[in-house]
Amino acid sequence: MQKKKLEVYHEHEEHHIDRSIAIIGSGNMGSALLKGIIHAKLAPPKKITACDINEAKLKILANEWKIKTTTDIQAAVQASDIVLLCVKPQTLSKALQAIKSVIRSDQLVISIVAGMRIAYIQQMLGERIAIVRTMPNIAATVDEGAAALAFGEHVSPAQQKIAISIFEAVGDVVTVSEEQLDAVTGLSGSGPAYIYMVIEALIDGGVKMGLSREISTKLSVQTVLGSATLVKKSGLHPAILRDQVTTPGGTTINAIHELESHGLRSMLIDAVAIATKRSEELSKIMNKVS
Repeated sequence: MQKKKLEVYHEHEEHHIDRSIAIIGSGNMGSALLKGIIHAKLAPPKKITACDINEAKLKILANEWKIKTTTDIQAAVQASDIVLLCVKPQTLSKALQAIKSVIRSDQLVISIVAGMRIAYIQQMLGERIAIVRTMPNIAATVDEGAAALAFGEHVSPAQQKIAISIFEAVGDVVTVSEEQLDAVTGLSGSGPAYIYMVIEALIDGGVKMGLSREISTKLSVQTVLGSATLVKKSGLHPAILRDQVTTPGGTTINAIHELESHGLRSMLIDAVAIATKRSEELSKIMNKVS
């Protein structure tokens, strides 16, 4: 099977969709997407419905964003053109069973549910529905997310643009084949945890060498943020930027030698590979349709 060419999209390419949207599940990611959709003016608040079992949470969202809310999942889906599935994997089956009788073939279903394949959702709904599967990451909650989208066979080009625009509202987007989403999970899905460990270690290094924890934290966080921003905005390979701060016989080259001797590079590569393999294993377990 020929692998799909990677396509990258950026925030400035947004599309105003102006469609009715149901967000099923208003946890961290559901709330982040809600905020992104409204801030990007993709759809007016009056066309957005948040659905959750937690009425207190819904009340907060309604007051803050002036959207519609409901605990009735069928009502939310019936009133929408786009259905965003933002529930936990263990509750997806129940949610799909609930909406199966009201889902329409003209609706777009977008799932952020980790590990749950398009074929599983299609089989549970029993319709030729346009389904998009995506793997966002936690940085979407601060509009700096990295999301990969895979499109089901019934997704039209116009629906692809809609899905892309929603996730552009909270970060950067790439499109991949569904088979590549496990690798995306291992890299950008789990990746923030790796970076948090790096930041934590840098902070402790600064403290070890006499800096206060407050100062060390501020410097470490800004160093990681600034370095990532420079890679993104310059378009240069990280190795080129690394060489620009590595002088002969200096402090940086000695530190790099120490990191290489302890296998930092290979450990991070192995971390992505191991997380990818575990994602594949979990996906096989979760996608058994009874």
